[in-house]
Amino acid sequence: MRDLKIPDQRHPEKAHRPDNAQPKKPSWIRVKAPVGKGYQDTSRIIRENKLVTVCEEAGCPNVGECWSQGHATMMIMGEICTRGCTFCNVATGKPQALDLFEPGRVADAVAKLGLNHVVITSVDRDDLDDGGAEHFAMTIRAIRKRAPETTIEILTPDFLKCAPSVLETVVEARPDVFNHNLETVPGLYPEVRPGARYFHSLLLLQRVKELDPAMFTKSGIMVGLGEDRQSVLQVMDDMRAADVDFLTIGQYLQPTPKHHVIDRFVHPDEFAAYEKAAYGKGFLMVSATPLTRSSYHAGDDFARLRDARLAKLGRG
Repeated sequence: MRDLKIPDQRHPEKAHRPDNAQPKKPSWIRVKAPVGKGYQDTSRIIRENKLVTVCEEAGCPNVGECWSQGHATMMIMGEICTRGCTFCNVATGKPQALDLFEPGRVADAVAKLGLNHVVITSVDRDDLDDGGAEHFAMTIRAIRKRAPETTIEILTPDFLKCAPSVLETVVEARPDVFNHNLETVPGLYPEVRPGARYFHSLLLLQRVKELDPAMFTKSGIMVGLGEDRQSVLQVMDDMRAADVDFLTIGQYLQPTPKHHVIDRFVHPDEFAAYEKAAYGKGFLMVSATPLTRSSYHAGDDFARLRDARLAKLGRG
């Protein structure tokens, strides 16, 4: 599937940057173009409910496979982000007001798709006092009412500019999995996530566990941005110190020439080595492949994660 090409006006904060060459992808990165009835049905339900998906907004390489199987990651609170991360393909700018009917439409789509597991993410909303925490909670509650058998995974922003108490609003809505991605190693934050703070994100995940020790937590990073192996292993240690249960590691893919350059394509053997190291450090579940993304196979992974937790508690 070809990379999604976005006009420069979508990313005004990146327009002044020189173009970075986009290297040819190796064979292990190639994916099939989206086709088939399953893909079309998923697309139709999303359009009918006027929803935004991160699958499209971020130009995910797995959209064809996931949508063909009726899986989609819903992106709430609009399609315009208040941050300007150099890796991300979501548009940056001034967001519109929240749509109070959106939680209900998301819940209806989840029910129509017949999802066993759904992932709900969002743009960063630094313009809101609570960063959108209550909107996340409303969406979780709406899904519980409309599709009570569906397990819910949320992938949240960092709530950096909010009072610490807003996190309680989200946790008290009881998602099954709380995910917040660290995205990269701390040394690359100034150029990759300039609006974020590594240790704030880490403490956010730790705080979730303090609020609800039984809640599964999850985080992920990209590789191929310029990190080295030791820094990746250190991030793993930091996550385990915060009691993160589930780790994802995937290859960074450059959305457009204006985005952060790809340092290298990490070989699948290196991903396998990262997976082995992560399990050795105590993660309950690890997904580390070139095409791994936060929500890729999330439903299957959640079921395995839940079984792993039960097995661990049984051994305790």
